[in-house]
Amino acid sequence: MDDFTRAFEAGDVDAIVAMLTNDAWLTMPPLPLEYQGVDAVRHFLATVALRGGRRHVLIPTRANGQPAFGCYIRDPRTPILHAHGVLVLTLTGDRITALTRFLDNSLLPVFGLPRSLRT
Repeated sequence: MDDFTRAFEAGDVDAIVAMLTNDAWLTMPPLPLEYQGVDAVRHFLATVALRGGRRHVLIPTRANGQPAFGCYIRDPRTPILHAHGVLVLTLTGDRITALTRFLDNSLLPVFGLPRSLRT
């Protein structure tokens, strides 16, 4: 998970995609958006989630026995990191088969995580 954290925080789409299975899913409940396969996930990460140098900080936690992260987004104008949902990984062996991004920031306290952090 350290490699995933480093890659995601650095916005390294190629490194993230290298950790996925060929048929990996990316979903964002409650939105009806679903992306399956490395090409679709790569495209979404590069053009939406990590576009334009957007940088995140991931705080590790667990959700239903799976590795998960509180996601925070950096604002270059302030030292405050703003909540940006919860990201849960589903693993098969050492590969990621699903990334599920819950966009509801009200979930963070359930995991003992704050809505904002100071850098």
